[in-house]
Amino acid sequence: MKRRVAITGVGLVSALGVGTEATWNALLSGKSGIALITHFDTTQFSVKIAGEVKGFDPQTWIDKKEIKKMDPFIQFAVAASQFAMDSSGLRITPAIAGRVGVHIGSGIGGFSTIEREHSELIKGGPRRISPFFIPSSIVNLAAGQVSIRFGAKGPNTSTCTACSSGSHAIGDSFRIIARGEADAMICGGSEAAITPMSVGGFARMLALSMRNEEPERASRPFDKDRNGFVIGEGAGILILEELEMARWRGATIYAEMVGYGMSGDAFHITQPSEDGDGAFRVMNNAIMDAGVHPSEVDYINAHGTSTPFNDKFETLAIKRTFGHHARKLAVSSTKSMTGHLLGAAGGLEGGISALALHHQTIPPTINYETPDPDCDLDYTPNTARKAKLDYVLSNSFGFGGTNATLLLKRYHE
Repeated sequence: MKRRVAITGVGLVSALGVGTEATWNALLSGKSGIALITHFDTTQFSVKIAGEVKGFDPQTWIDKKEIKKMDPFIQFAVAASQFAMDSSGLRITPAIAGRVGVHIGSGIGGFSTIEREHSELIKGGPRRISPFFIPSSIVNLAAGQVSIRFGAKGPNTSTCTACSSGSHAIGDSFRIIARGEADAMICGGSEAAITPMSVGGFARMLALSMRNEEPERASRPFDKDRNGFVIGEGAGILILEELEMARWRGATIYAEMVGYGMSGDAFHITQPSEDGDGAFRVMNNAIMDAGVHPSEVDYINAHGTSTPFNDKFETLAIKRTFGHHARKLAVSSTKSMTGHLLGAAGGLEGGISALALHHQTIPPTINYETPDPDCDLDYTPNTARKAKLDYVLSNSFGFGGTNATLLLKRYHE
């Protein structure tokens, strides 16, 4: 018998704000975090906009001498984990340390560190490479640093599945607790890939919006005039706990996690399957895992990237999964405000989904102005909405056809 799993902590760092409350309040206000890139000179770049985290001072969370050992994606993970732990009230004592694990995903890892150290190598040879290069850039060191920080000695792992990384980390953590291998997990995703190589690479694929003159209006999921995603950065970390443990210590339970689905498209290295089959199967897998009927789902936090293909095929998959109920569902893409956090997207949006249940409020899809005949559902346009929410889905789809869906339930005593 599976053990029940509660979400007791949410930590968010995004272009909308450093901290869970700041991000959530900005989402409900329909604020955009997209602006001109400041991390590097974009003079030669066709894309000049992104969802950068603003006002982030790593010394708030990390000893000054330790900062140089951490790429920004690790710094974001540490900060978001601190927010999540603070909101959960969980204290990892020696008695429970071996039963608390960490699973934090990233799609790319320390891209800015890799670029910087490669430049040092070219300029001055191998002796110019920092001795901290490897541990500051590899993907699993976000989980490693968080584990060290909090003394979590249980399962310690990471996943790198492109834009599904954060959701896979949360879903895998859910299963670790459900089958009894840990009692709590610090889990989610982190990314800091607004770098010359990353932006340049995505731009060469023609995947990014070039609406440089109107940054705040560039990310427009499901809108007819969408023309690419806007890259973002940040982290989303959840604290998952075995339900009875959470209840015993009187924790705030934001939501209960009840289902997790995985699937593969087996179609194309970057494009979703044209019939939405992978997205259909992953949502269906999560619903079956939870043992609920599709008609019980009230809201979907969509992958909703603002690309022509994703939004069309995700809509098709939702209609196939839910049938007539698709017309009654609320859907929104918070990427319209945060940008697309790549491997951190599922962590951020998993946290947003838990907050939506907790506050019984649906964040909007902003910049929804011109309906697309291929995208004809209720996308919660432009304004947040109070609603009775019992079940919420969160979708993440990644390059290579890797998909993840989380299913959360409103917690009742």
